[in-house]
Amino acid sequence: MSAPERIPPRSVTAADTRADAAAAELLAQGELTVRGRIREASNAALFCTIALDGREASCIYKPVAGERPLWDFPDGTLAGREVAAYAVSEATGWGLVPPTVLRDGPYGEGMCQLWIDVQAEAELLALVEAEEPEPGWKAIGLAEVGEGRTALLVHADDERLRRLAVLDAVINNADRKGGHLLPTPDGRLYGIDHGVTFNVDDKLRTLLWGWAGEPLTAEAVDVLGGLRGALGGPLGERLSGLITPAEIDATRARVDALLTGGVHPEPSGEWPAIPWPPV
Repeated sequence: MSAPERIPPRSVTAADTRADAAAAELLAQGELTVRGRIREASNAALFCTIALDGREASCIYKPVAGERPLWDFPDGTLAGREVAAYAVSEATGWGLVPPTVLRDGPYGEGMCQLWIDVQAEAELLALVEAEEPEPGWKAIGLAEVGEGRTALLVHADDERLRRLAVLDAVINNADRKGGHLLPTPDGRLYGIDHGVTFNVDDKLRTLLWGWAGEPLTAEAVDVLGGLRGALGGPLGERLSGLITPAEIDATRARVDALLTGGVHPEPSGEWPAIPWPPV
């Protein structure tokens, strides 16, 4: 297997920031029209169009009323957690989560997120019949492939994924699957489906374990330092309407732990490390 195409990490530009702000305004204020339902989603996820002053875009609307109860998260809180993940992503400056707002819709209050068109041919995950990953790849673990056979599950050694791994560690993402990774034709990478995040207990469950135990990049350390300050100010205030005070404190503690340890987290052993199904 050849190494994946190396795409340099793309920084969010001023133009990107303006576009994201305009998209967030459109999502918050536009007229929402339901076009269909994404049936494979575990909670109600509706494909919609949003229109305002001659502008139109596609989006996903997840009403709170369509959330399935979970034993380890309070009922009716998943939409707010999705918006909180977007807020933290924006504070990093990496722009890893599509513009996301909390608003009223045809089925009540819910999360509304910009639809992202993906680069279908991008290769971020693979199964290989080898004991070690080839250059350009990072090992996740062994996976059963049928008839008693196993293969090595790997992800690309991609700085965009590495940034997302840091974000997931901060927000305590319990469900980073392969299908939640959206590379775009312009080189950006988005992560979606952040409803099970910000728990006060350690629930990090992800496919992005390839850097576990490795030192954080200098860029990540700088970003985490900025997050620590922002959580005591504007970001903390923004999160206060979306998650609980205890969850904000736990987020701050995770940032502090990452800065103190200086390395990517490793599986705790107290919680399944890889989501199922992984894709």
